[in-house]
Order: sequence, then C-alpha cells, then structure tokens
Amino acid sequence: MREAEIRRLLAANLLCALSIILTAVIPAFFLDGFSVLGTHLTWLFVCSVCVGTLNVILHLVLKPNQSPKRSSFAHKISRFLKCCIYFFMSCILFHAIIVLYGAPLIESVTETFLFAVLLSTFTTLQCLCMLGPNTQAWIRVFSKNGAMSIWESSLQITAVCSILGAWFGAFPIPLDWDRPWQVWPISCSLGATFGYMAGLIIAPLWIHWNRKQLTYKSR
Repeated sequence: MREAEIRRLLAANLLCALSIILTAVIPAFFLDGFSVLGTHLTWLFVCSVCVGTLNVILHLVLKPNQSPKRSSFAHKISRFLKCCIYFFMSCILFHAIIVLYGAPLIESVTETFLFAVLLSTFTTLQCLCMLGPNTQAWIRVFSKNGAMSIWESSLQITAVCSILGAWFGAFPIPLDWDRPWQVWPISCSLGATFGYMAGLIIAPLWIHWNRKQLTYKSR
C-alpha cells in the first residue's frame, strides 16, 4: 500500500474537517446574529452545501475510483441525474427513519428534513461520489471485507461514525437539563457532525496502522 495514497486521503479528509469548522465561523462575518446554536437551521444548510460541494470537487480532482473506460456525455448526464435522484431519495428515507425513531411528525418538519439532508451529505453523497448510483457496489463496500481501496475503507468508517454520532446525539434530548443545545435537532446534528469529523481523522490513521494487514483485491 502506497504511503502517498494514504497522505492524499489524509489531506482530503482534513480539508473536509476544516470546511466544517469554517462553516461555523465564516458565515458570522456576513450574516448578523449567526451562530451554530442560535441560527441552527441556517448552519445546517450552509454546512450541507459546503461539505457536499467540497466532496464533489475533491472527487473530481483526486479521482480515487476513476474507471478506465471512457463514458459518453449522455452517460455522464444520466449518471448525474441518477445521483441527484438517489440523494433526494436518501433525504426522504433518512427523514422517515428519524421520524420513526421519535422525531416530531408534523411539528419541526423543516428541522427534521435539514437534519436528514446533513446525514445524507455525510453518508450518501460520499457513496455517490465514490461509487456512483450503483447499489450493488454500495452493498459490497458495506459488507464484511468488501472495501477494495483505502478510499472505500475511509467511506465505511466516516459513514458509520456519522450515523453513530447522530444516534448518540439523541440521548440528551429527553433529559430535563433545559440546555439550548437540547432543542431538536441540535444535539443530533452536532453528534453526526462530530462523528463525521472523527471518522475523517480516524480513517487514515487506522488504515496507516493496519496497512500491512490490509490487502485490497479486485473483484
């Protein structure tokens, strides 16, 4: 396993983590009263857009899973439209799952949907950038020993950490501490964000420490 590839992965992941930090700081210079807690919906939107855009740009620049076959312009357009549909379906699916886990069904619909968009950005969008709208490839990557590259291993770790972070973030909500960050869905979205950032840092370190044991074979 090449050290240069691991360094590329680390650099890309650190850029994604830095973009999240900047979304909490830079908008305050342009939007009056902006804060992660005070204007949480605005931050959710800004964070999703910035992280999503950066992920797409990094994929186009680094091309971690570039196919040797050249595709036509029509195929690229079709693939892009499918990715958009998959992402929207992912947002709807996450929204439904979040409601089933106890989120308000009618009240706070906007908050729940934006949280679902954030989760989709941390998980589904990465899959779409890396694997495209190929559900079989998604199943392969998230199965045991299914990763075929360090990028896919990183995808596994960051996606799982994001979902676990969102799940752990729900624990403080029913407690009677009356803290501003207990308002739905602040603790869950912050948990997902911290989980995603932790996954970005853990993934290249874990791959580096286990590089001698990791063997990726084409299938």
